[in-house]
Amino acid sequence: MFRPFYNESIRKLIVAFGSLFNNIRISSTNSSGDEQFIKVPLSYGPKEKFIRRIEEDSSIGSNSKVQMTLPRLGFNITDMTYDGLRKRNTLQKKYHFPTGSTGGLPAYEYSEVPYNFNISLYGFTRSMTDALQITEQILPYFTPEFTVTVNFDKDKHPKVDIPITLNNVTVEEEYEGDLEERRRITTQYDFTLRSYVFGETKRQNIILYTESTFFELIGDNHLRSGPTGAISRVDVGVSGPSSGTGGFSAGNFITYTNTYTRGPSGTGFTAGTRYIDFEGNTYEGATFNPPNP
Repeated sequence: MFRPFYNESIRKLIVAFGSLFNNIRISSTNSSGDEQFIKVPLSYGPKEKFIRRIEEDSSIGSNSKVQMTLPRLGFNITDMTYDGLRKRNTLQKKYHFPTGSTGGLPAYEYSEVPYNFNISLYGFTRSMTDALQITEQILPYFTPEFTVTVNFDKDKHPKVDIPITLNNVTVEEEYEGDLEERRRITTQYDFTLRSYVFGETKRQNIILYTESTFFELIGDNHLRSGPTGAISRVDVGVSGPSSGTGGFSAGNFITYTNTYTRGPSGTGFTAGTRYIDFEGNTYEGATFNPPNP
């Protein structure tokens, strides 16, 4: 039941979410009085990790201490919940024709599983002005929902629309030490992404050969002996250098149909006619085009 596979669907969802906030800039005035725009760095990690880094000095040498520069953005997944309202038929199969390792043969997977991913985005600033600048670049796009298109897989799921809902925004202001000391403003944006988790892709083999034998019926029984046995047989197939493993391409395969009728054994064959016995088996002298596998 459980076999190793990894579709990277959750990872690609996280990357798509982070890319939405990867180009936020705030206005700042330098020492000369000129306005400049500063890009806010974005990275993945829990809120507590960023707070710890802000509060503590980092050592880059034996006598050097530096602090994390602000503003800064961070985000991480807080939880995942199953969404039964978007559930589809579990046994429904989706077929596709992948390229590469499967050799072009058809493959399938069962219906995707709907999950809601809750992700929190954190903004860390020193001033309320910086916090409001970041907030105003986010809120107008979520009313309260914004839809992104994610390419989970070029063969199976090239374009999947993922609604992202902004649930709430909270602002927390903390002073480090006395009121005269520096402060830290943390703005938290809570989002819900209605996405999917995709299962294992399985390979679907191609039917290369069929054999159909027709029997004469009396009542509800198949009589397999005497004059009321098999009366004809039809073989249909495809053959070629790539029929076994690599799939088919133009010009590298042939199709064939062989028709057999019940006839005499040993001697009495009519030239160009293929015969079967009353069980539907071909005689040793019968010819095939191409030979049966």
